[in-house]
Amino acid sequence: MEPPSRHAGTDIIIEDARWRASVSDLERTIRRALTASTRQGGPDFSQVPAPSIVLSADRVVKRLNARFRGRNKPTNVLTFEPLSPLHGGDIVLGFETVTREAQAAGRSVRAHLSHLVVHGALHLAGYDHHHPGEAREMESVETRTMRSLGFADPWRQGGSVRI
Repeated sequence: MEPPSRHAGTDIIIEDARWRASVSDLERTIRRALTASTRQGGPDFSQVPAPSIVLSADRVVKRLNARFRGRNKPTNVLTFEPLSPLHGGDIVLGFETVTREAQAAGRSVRAHLSHLVVHGALHLAGYDHHHPGEAREMESVETRTMRSLGFADPWRQGGSVRI
């Protein structure tokens, strides 16, 4: 049995019921990804507030993406920095895009969801991928984290779709 997670208090908001139908033990999957990201260089949520995870639909993510990033299209994951020191930020995922990408990559929705939660947590820790060096570093941490969870390298052929 796995020890209790430090992320038991993480708010997981399921706005789209299809998430629960697609990933059994959804909350545990998310908490494991957050714990693994901490162990591999992500934010230490015992020292800072944990993010809220919002499992939504593409229409919601599209609206947020347009409003906050000027891109009027859905995306797989959006990460929002904390609004105050008492808030841990938000990681918002779009169901249709995540499941479509998982299928195209030949991965389970659980694996792709885990990768995107790790990706969002690393953004909250200050990682980014706008420049090649930054991208390599972030992808390396993501790969180590995913392997620690028992998943394949998300950046190899048949892995995750570019974020």
